[in-house]
Amino acid sequence: MTEIKLPVSADEIRKLKAGDEVSITGVMITARDAAHKYMVETDAPEVQEVLKDSMIYHCGPVVKKDGDTYSFVAAGPTTSIREEPYEATVIEKYGVRGIIGKGGMLDKTLDACGKFGCVYLSAVGGLATTLARSVVEVLDVHKLEEFGVPEAMWVIRVENFPAVVTMDSHGKSIHDDVARDSRENYERLVGK
Repeated sequence: MTEIKLPVSADEIRKLKAGDEVSITGVMITARDAAHKYMVETDAPEVQEVLKDSMIYHCGPVVKKDGDTYSFVAAGPTTSIREEPYEATVIEKYGVRGIIGKGGMLDKTLDACGKFGCVYLSAVGGLATTLARSVVEVLDVHKLEEFGVPEAMWVIRVENFPAVVTMDSHGKSIHDDVARDSRENYERLVGK
């Protein structure tokens, strides 16, 4: 298992290969549809510094508030494909080094990973409460009133967050391999 400490350089990210298991420690943000649209349409000054050499987690957390403090109760990955129209621009514009989610993304994001030194990492769906244990601190939240809890940009500190690199900066996508192999097996079993 490779340990990733955030912030991380493009050079370090380029050492990762599809299939590598990683453990991530540091500060990242959650971002879903509304946040991605906002980041593309504006300069998002409140998250620029956090995103530089860091990661975005596609996650709509379940959050508990205790006084002025927030904590994550559940933090499962959201399906990433919805962010495909935005992700390449966000990677380039903000210097993002990793995208965490589930289900993978398409060629535009894969190309941006190669061009700018980024990877896509898969977190295991169905482990929302387990993954929430890796979120050791909520440092800030942006756009909570405008976007609501699941869509807000939560700035979080994680420790030993587990993920697998499924799209690397060298053009390799495990998602593409699985789709190709599945199609070939289907055609072999059922016929064209």
